[in-house]
Amino acid sequence: MTNTEYPNPLLNITDLPKFDLFHVEHVELAIDQLLAENRVQIERLVQSSEKPSWDNFIEPLESLDNRFERVWGPIGHLDSVKNSDEWHAAYTACLEKVTAYHSEMGQNKGLFDKFTALAESVEFSDYSLAQKKVIENALRNFRLSGIDLPEVKQQEYQQIKQQLSQLSSQFGNNVLKSTQAWSKLIKDPEELAGLPENAMGLLQQLAEQKDQQGWLVTLDFPSYIAIMTHAENRDLRAEVYRAFGTRASDQAVNVEYDNSKIIEKIRLLRHQLAGLLGFEQYADYSLATKMAENRDQVLGFLRDLATRSKPQAEKELQTLKAFAKTELGIEDFEPWDVSFVSEKLKSATLSLSQETLRPYFPVNTVLTGLFNITETLFGVRIREKQGVPVWHKAVRFFELVDAADEVVGQFYLDLYARENKRGGAWMDSAVSRWKHSGGDLQKPVAYLVCNFTPPVGDKPACLTHDEVTTLFHEFGHGIHHLMTQMEHLDISGISGVPWDAVELPSQFMENFCWEREGLDLISSHIETGEVLPEALFDSLKASRGFQSAMMMVRQIEFALMDFELHSFYDPQEAEDILDLAQRIREEVAVVQPPEYSRMLHSFSHIFAGGYAAGYFSYKWAEVLSADAFSLFEETGILNSETGVRFKNTILAAGGSIDPMVLFKSFRGREPKIDALLRHSGIAA
Repeated sequence: MTNTEYPNPLLNITDLPKFDLFHVEHVELAIDQLLAENRVQIERLVQSSEKPSWDNFIEPLESLDNRFERVWGPIGHLDSVKNSDEWHAAYTACLEKVTAYHSEMGQNKGLFDKFTALAESVEFSDYSLAQKKVIENALRNFRLSGIDLPEVKQQEYQQIKQQLSQLSSQFGNNVLKSTQAWSKLIKDPEELAGLPENAMGLLQQLAEQKDQQGWLVTLDFPSYIAIMTHAENRDLRAEVYRAFGTRASDQAVNVEYDNSKIIEKIRLLRHQLAGLLGFEQYADYSLATKMAENRDQVLGFLRDLATRSKPQAEKELQTLKAFAKTELGIEDFEPWDVSFVSEKLKSATLSLSQETLRPYFPVNTVLTGLFNITETLFGVRIREKQGVPVWHKAVRFFELVDAADEVVGQFYLDLYARENKRGGAWMDSAVSRWKHSGGDLQKPVAYLVCNFTPPVGDKPACLTHDEVTTLFHEFGHGIHHLMTQMEHLDISGISGVPWDAVELPSQFMENFCWEREGLDLISSHIETGEVLPEALFDSLKASRGFQSAMMMVRQIEFALMDFELHSFYDPQEAEDILDLAQRIREEVAVVQPPEYSRMLHSFSHIFAGGYAAGYFSYKWAEVLSADAFSLFEETGILNSETGVRFKNTILAAGGSIDPMVLFKSFRGREPKIDALLRHSGIAA
């Protein structure tokens, strides 16, 4: 295709996204044209006098949905990885139109009637399980979009969805802007005593990028974690801790990005949305598409884990405080001492620190090993492809090919933190696996995004072990998306997978970072080339249980905050979010943050992402992933037969089958919590 046939490159979906050709002026024009054309086609389908069938109704709809994903997807992606005020303004303007379109489709009575007719047709019984699931999911989603509401209530639903969509985008942007608004230039290297060479290099590089002399401390995660873990300057740790913990709040240095009012508006609107659809609370609405059955089950699950973990977490904290006092002279132990003292304690008791391990994990060695593990387990090969348009020069592109050298899927890899890139790590769909009505198969493509410490100068980047596990985690999401065998859009890859099961493959992959067989493939000292020595391996293995109960209760604290925020909301007398957070901390946490702490104000997972009343999914899926991995512990860590079994059940099925059925098919029984507690070193 020549460019003249697609004057707007965003509308050209014949190949991969043309990141080198996209400009901000393309955005609104593309979305206006896309939505207008989709509406015309949908009206034709609704008005058709033909009896609806898979071929004449579902396939044309899937084609429209696929086009939508492929045009709108890159716009949202670039808002996250290459944010600018102009692009964000264009994205936000389109978000309103896109949200209105989705609400409209969800309440399109003509579409609903056609789906209902299909579900009640004689032909329905002849459809495959996957086809039936597509139709059943659609009918469920229509009901969750207010199809049964009177017209006035439908309009109210649309207005609420519109506001929520805008508020979530604003919340995330405030976090990004507030993160970028704070920095501290340090001229005297003595103030940064304790920081390893690579961290000093990073801070110097950050200063140079701003045409400054010295070392620039920012709130981007690689900079933040380096200070919290290594800086001997306790005042500096306290200052950076405060800046990070008050981002996007009334306590931040720059209060124009305060999310306080946005949080309250989001809570109220979510409650109203749930009420409109006949749910008592937003958590009930959230659970309608999850594995967990009801609020009591989720709260019981989280509190059971807390009860099992908290006594050990309290002991771990006492050990930390005692070490801080006797070895480091810290009498008045504070939250900004936790990471610093933990690293010293780990170094003293296990002869291990993230920095001791870092030289063993050069990026390319880790990638080669990760690909090797994937190839051994799942019978595919991974190769890099050059010449693909990307959004930044550091982004790389890879293909998965099968034994017959056929491309299975492809992925972009964007590893390093940089300015104007949203923090955190994530996988997103660029293209979903889907069979065109003409029979052509569209191969899946994923975005894998992390925020690791970039290479400094001409030295290759080396990862901490924490970063290695993050990479494996996101890659697990990636293979879930890429190794699906589904050919229907709504259940392909991670689509249609309940949120509390979607973390299973990602957390499953993390386990290989802790096993000798995995580490032999992903480690190679940057100078000597040796794999991780036995003494360090033993220390690393022991470290898996190091403060694991403290980490467990921290995650439960976040999950309970999220779930209770959405489970007991009363607009007349809503519990203040700071009071709610404190009440939950007193119940499950062992480290109490200072009064100024505003963690919820930057909790993008639940206010700007898809995890509202679903953050518990991480722990829920961790039970499944640990238990799934225990089969590899029994049959062999890199056992290809078990790997292929995992691929053919958990990964291949996408969202076509209930995840509990898939899990039992893989494991041969119901999930047990024992493996998670054992891996975490929690003796409960």
